Amino acid sequence: MNGGLVDVRPVEPAGDTGRPPGRGRRPWLAWVWCLVAAALGVAVAVSATLVGAYVKLSGNIKHDDVPAADLGNRPAKISKALNILVVGSDTRAGANIKYGHREYGERTDTIILAHLSPDRDNALLISFPRDSLVALPTCPARKGLPGQRAHVGMINESFNFGGIACTWKTVESLTGIHIDHFAKVDFTGFKSMVNALGGVEICVPKPIDDPKAMLRLAAGRQTVKGEQALGYVRARYSLGDGSDIGRIQRQQMFIASMVKKAMSGATLTDPGKLFGFLDAATRSVTTDPGLTVGVLKDLAAGAQGLTAGNIRFVTTPWRYSLTQPGRVEWVQPQAKQLFRLVATDTKIKGSHIQTGRQGDVPKSKIEVVVRNGTTRGGLAAQVAAALEQRGYSVVKVGDAPIKPYPRTQIRFSANGRTRAPTLARDLVTSHYAEVTDTTTPRLVLVIGDDWQGVKPAPVSQQDLKGIDATQDSCSAD
Repeated sequence: MNGGLVDVRPVEPAGDTGRPPGRGRRPWLAWVWCLVAAALGVAVAVSATLVGAYVKLSGNIKHDDVPAADLGNRPAKISKALNILVVGSDTRAGANIKYGHREYGERTDTIILAHLSPDRDNALLISFPRDSLVALPTCPARKGLPGQRAHVGMINESFNFGGIACTWKTVESLTGIHIDHFAKVDFTGFKSMVNALGGVEICVPKPIDDPKAMLRLAAGRQTVKGEQALGYVRARYSLGDGSDIGRIQRQQMFIASMVKKAMSGATLTDPGKLFGFLDAATRSVTTDPGLTVGVLKDLAAGAQGLTAGNIRFVTTPWRYSLTQPGRVEWVQPQAKQLFRLVATDTKIKGSHIQTGRQGDVPKSKIEVVVRNGTTRGGLAAQVAAALEQRGYSVVKVGDAPIKPYPRTQIRFSANGRTRAPTLARDLVTSHYAEVTDTTTPRLVLVIGDDWQGVKPAPVSQQDLKGIDATQDSCSAD
């Protein structure tokens, strides 16, 4: 990546639309991580079950060979860590046809790199935003696909042009991380795994009625299955600020909750439920021939000490592109540093990844309403994008009812008092304003004429923030 991109700021849209500009429709993160739950979430007590059902589970998995010649010059394997490329397919064939029609092809609208430490005592899942503009390598034609020429394009193009082998080569060339295996999951597979667990608990702050995502939910704490679960992780316009990045944050929390349930005693001590989950997971996945049930069994046996707190989720550091609105670029040198840490298995444990002051509410759990109190068009959407890059959950974007505001304010109730200092530390200038007419913990950022932007993040904070699998949308602060 071009080091000159470091100082590029997020693109300012024409007006405050309520969401960052140009986000696409298909970042299907969620069901991909379910496969990781299948591999990791049953690690405590799964070995005997796998032995007894080996033939059945082995027969479920579909395989797609990736010739070594198609991968070209590859990064060296530096440690005994295991790196699995997990992709989410947006195919509309077969049972997935009801989710829409596509003229041809299949894309990886989700790309995750799952890194398991050499001792299998911690795991890190790196998400690559699907609209990332990156340097794509040359890939040969294979299995009826035309191949890929070297060019700058979106990272999810590689699968459409060269299949999983090309995506594998692309991720290795961009990150310098040696990939050991791949796994692919689709819509139907995601639903099957959620159903096998008996559903996943979520918390919905307000009612949802989203025809595009085929989703209708009441407000409050509830358990979702099947179509509801898929709709919840697909929904964009009806939740938060309407952006793909906001949806990624929600999906991370959903899968963290799912991983916890897969690792819970209620699953591991119930042979029927455990086998049902493994059966659904293996029926839902396509892998390279080397990633067999036997490999997963050995992985589970070696991961006896893995806990939910040591399974973490991060997103490659990014910013909105100025040259191609609606796309994103990776922030350097933060992205390269993250990839180097993974490639060398350095400081992967959660205590080194999660940064912040002791006692702080995690940024992913701080909801922010952004209001433009100035006459600068589009400023609220730009600020919302910057805050999301720093890990905040932006739930609404718009104009202040009265303009102009001379000073930037962070408004909070008594229940939001502990959150306000965290946001203030990330702003160049701001002033506190406690309100008494509400009890919500949500913060309201009113941008005033004195607005000077969001502070540059130290590499350690911008690069390595994330959540672990102990967190979900229903957990206490």
